[in-house]
Amino acid sequence: MTLPHPLPHLAAVAGDYDILFCDVWGVIHNGRESWPGACEALARFNRDHGHVVLISNSPRPASDVVAQLDALGVPRESWRAFVTSGDATRMELARRAPGPAWIIGPGRDWPLYEGLGLETAHGAADAAFISVTGPDDDTVETPEDYRERLTPAVARDLELICANPDRVVQRGDQLIYCGGALADLYESMGGRVTMAGKPFGPIYALAMIEAERLLGAPVNRSRVLCIGDGVITDVRGANQQALDCLFIAQGIHGDAARGPDGRLDPARAAALLKAETTFARYAALDLAW
Repeated sequence: MTLPHPLPHLAAVAGDYDILFCDVWGVIHNGRESWPGACEALARFNRDHGHVVLISNSPRPASDVVAQLDALGVPRESWRAFVTSGDATRMELARRAPGPAWIIGPGRDWPLYEGLGLETAHGAADAAFISVTGPDDDTVETPEDYRERLTPAVARDLELICANPDRVVQRGDQLIYCGGALADLYESMGGRVTMAGKPFGPIYALAMIEAERLLGAPVNRSRVLCIGDGVITDVRGANQQALDCLFIAQGIHGDAARGPDGRLDPARAAALLKAETTFARYAALDLAW
């Protein structure tokens, strides 16, 4: 088993990279508060070394998520470009307009659909496909609450477009279900699923476009570092793109990679990665300069 190199301080390798593709939820905030140390690390990298591109599985367009980052106290100096799963998914939805689409998800995610010319369906019976951003109420609902509703869609062979491949995220001290968990259920029932966010290629293509714009030159992929806490999204995505990765082990995995001394245990971090057939060059409990 290959162990990731412990990296408690980003400064130790910052000079090796021009671009950081940094996850958002679980790395720089938990949905309720931002983490000043992580934000400062990104700001220092921007100031002294290169450019930070935030790459999030939020189902909303990046322009709509910026206000959330501002409200959580994430300084604008911490990032220079921002791409989301919502940005990548809008291209998939536009190709399927006018639908109609059976839309599942909370009202806050409706900016995803603005300007696409999609018609809305009432359910599986009159839909051309399904679009999922997450549970309608992620404070109480689980994927199993949707099994009965999705059964007719499987029978009709409706494609499900998932705008947020994350299975769970941490909100404060709780884990809540995301769109990826509903997509997993649908696929397990025999349904067809399409996703454009991490770990899939379209969102990385958008991030590379932003990186090239910031650099004013082609991107040297050996000088791109991906940072994230999701093994099956952030780490697997980096692996599939052949990019270096810093695994933030304390995000959705809590203390699973922490040793008895309170510090990162590389063997425990490696076990988390190996369980999903992934690997990371570096690992840390959290992001710090």
